[in-house]
Amino acid sequence: MHSISVASEQLRSRLANEIPAAPGLFHVDVSFPLNDAFDPLAWLGAQSVWPQFYWQQRTGDEELAALGAVIRFASLSEAQDFLHRQEASDDTRLCGLNAFTPEAGALFLPRLLWLRTGGTATLRVNLFSTDSLQEDARAALAFLAQLAAMKPIESLPATLLHETHLPNRPAWLQLIREATDTIGRGAFEKVVLARATDLTFSEPLSAVALMAASRRINLNCYHFCMVFDRHTAFLGSSPERLWRRRGIHLRTEALAGTVASHPDDAQAGRLAQWLLNDDKNQRENMLVVEDICQRLQRHTRALEVLPAQVVRLRKVQHLRRCIWTQMNDANDAQCLTLLQPTAAVAGLPRQPAREWIQRVEPFDREWYAGSAGYLSLAQSEFCVALRSARVSESAVRLYAGAGIVSGSDPEQEWQEIENKAAGLRSLLLLD
Repeated sequence: MHSISVASEQLRSRLANEIPAAPGLFHVDVSFPLNDAFDPLAWLGAQSVWPQFYWQQRTGDEELAALGAVIRFASLSEAQDFLHRQEASDDTRLCGLNAFTPEAGALFLPRLLWLRTGGTATLRVNLFSTDSLQEDARAALAFLAQLAAMKPIESLPATLLHETHLPNRPAWLQLIREATDTIGRGAFEKVVLARATDLTFSEPLSAVALMAASRRINLNCYHFCMVFDRHTAFLGSSPERLWRRRGIHLRTEALAGTVASHPDDAQAGRLAQWLLNDDKNQRENMLVVEDICQRLQRHTRALEVLPAQVVRLRKVQHLRRCIWTQMNDANDAQCLTLLQPTAAVAGLPRQPAREWIQRVEPFDREWYAGSAGYLSLAQSEFCVALRSARVSESAVRLYAGAGIVSGSDPEQEWQEIENKAAGLRSLLLLD
């Protein structure tokens, strides 16, 4: 028997005996050692309850799986207000997604939360009621009774029926020329343009299976998967942190500037060195750094920008500069407003770049280039929702974007989005 099954039984016992009749927000935890081959992603995939949310920190130090919603929130500010209004415990976690347009979100207080930090896991059941927590405990007991045992993750389909790019290659090349012309006229310094690739398969695709495959080979990334219902999900493996907050201590970063990666270490090293010395990519990265610092400076103490480093991924390498500071107030809604979308996913100045994107991109970004993660009163962490895909039964939409500045070459930018999209595309196709 898996340790999570033992923990579930302990939760059932405590829910039947320890719950007050008062209204409010309450949780029951059972902690247990990681002494078996339990995979929280496979456990989520075995359930017929939604929403489901999986998230893993890019170092692998922290991982969570959330199942079922006690209460849902349409924005991060609404979620944060709930935590304050209910005087939640510092470690009450709400999790989910923020859209590219940050005023919209899909966050929730999970009915059941599996959380791993280091080598210890905790299973938590959350209760909330405006009348009686004992009544909600009965609903939680019914919820636990319907859980299924973990089973192996199903395989991905191999038959592709159709593939379409939005925009296609000629339209993309023309769009980049229009962008550089617009930059030349002084409308903005940088704009980030994206492409959607629609793949249609012969059979429905498992979002959990795609997430598992990506997690296995796309190392040094955040992994996230939001399954909205039986048919629809959004997932990705992103190298970029939007922010991490511990109390008032804040860490964010500028991840901008890209070159191809290579399986050979020596060749990858030469490409990385080129990236560090390339004027266009350094300029693109520094635009993001300057924008982040400008946005934060009135709301934080001294800002520390660390030296540039190269982040090597499976298909691409990026320039990254980390930015550390302390906030005046521990305010996640403020973090979201200030940081999303960054110049790395929208452009600079932000508003004219966003308006131009809305006018010229032939699709709605929805969750792409938004963010995925969790918040609590004590801490929060969100990654930028890049290298991502929307799954709708047998249809998959892959997203990839490129930062356009003065001097950007349309052919090189097409190759860049090809490289970025390959992180998930290669898992779906037998090329």
